[in-house]
Amino acid sequence: MSEIINGELQKTCLYEEHVALGAKMSPFAGYMMPIQYSGIVAEHNAVRQKVGMFDVSHMGEIFVKGPEAEAFINHIFTNEIRGFGPGKVLYGMMCYPDGGTVDDLLVYREYLADHFLLVVNAANIEKDFAWIQEQAKSFDVRLDNASDRIGQIAVQGPEAEKTIIEVLGYKEAADLGFYTFCDVEYKGERLILSRTGYTGEDGFELYTTQEGTVELWKRLIEAGVQPCGLGCRDTLRFEAGLPLYGDELSPEISPVVAGLGMFCKYEKDFIGKEALLDQKAGKLQRKLVGIEIEDKAIPRAGYPVEAADEKEVGVVTTGYHSITLDKSICFALVDKEFAALDTPLSIRIRKKVFPGKVVKKRFYQTNYKK
Repeated sequence: MSEIINGELQKTCLYEEHVALGAKMSPFAGYMMPIQYSGIVAEHNAVRQKVGMFDVSHMGEIFVKGPEAEAFINHIFTNEIRGFGPGKVLYGMMCYPDGGTVDDLLVYREYLADHFLLVVNAANIEKDFAWIQEQAKSFDVRLDNASDRIGQIAVQGPEAEKTIIEVLGYKEAADLGFYTFCDVEYKGERLILSRTGYTGEDGFELYTTQEGTVELWKRLIEAGVQPCGLGCRDTLRFEAGLPLYGDELSPEISPVVAGLGMFCKYEKDFIGKEALLDQKAGKLQRKLVGIEIEDKAIPRAGYPVEAADEKEVGVVTTGYHSITLDKSICFALVDKEFAALDTPLSIRIRKKVFPGKVVKKRFYQTNYKK
């Protein structure tokens, strides 16, 4: 089980390793997590240029099994899992009937028939599991929230494959395509090795027992792999145009508003479908966009977005001065009439206004191909 600290916060199985490495620790999603080790810039660049690793043991793992598992998941998940074979991973959302987002998640189709793994956001584990249990009442499925039994390490960067093979000995990594996984072992226990990631670079995840996670982490540290905190995890995912639940997705921000409609398959029925179709048909009021600012001022979450006449038309959800691109950029929710590419928009930072324009949300494009 994850241990409770400070009365309310939990710590992952790697907590003691982070403290021993001198990580700066801070609360995140109900856990005490490392924000940085050597510094956000150094860690960010390690992932962009070579390889880095993250403790993501705070993420949730929910197993769904049973004769109606596929039908059930297709009912609660926006993406289409029928015809989607074993060893594959799909990204998508769970939605409320009004189209608001319960969570964004990964679905793994296991090699055993009618077995699936759902990987959900740490802050949403209890909420998601309760919601999934409620929706499952009319389906013949078995649910297992294994979040407190599983540890997870993400190894990310151009040298991730080499690291997994040479340091950990998992040659199977070379055969994995993007968004696929395989079952291997660590000391007789199951280890799920997947190739997804949240940085815009090549990357792998290792899911296994908490004891095995600690041992694998130590081996990677001994081999010189850069440990990375949540600080650069945010700067990396942001540059790559990837959303963070609570900022770019929420009960008030639907997949359509967030520009993630490509992960919603309207040829099938799923919870929230009708509301999302209404939004697509013209009832959409806001849209998530990327904005590039001409100045080096940093747009922070909550800062107002203004049109040319200084009318407030939106709000920043995430903003940074990009480490990789050396540009000030942000995501913002804006009124839909201001969402077209190249639309002039400004960010108000305290008493000053900084001009910019709407750009594609994927600010950084990796050269990774697999």
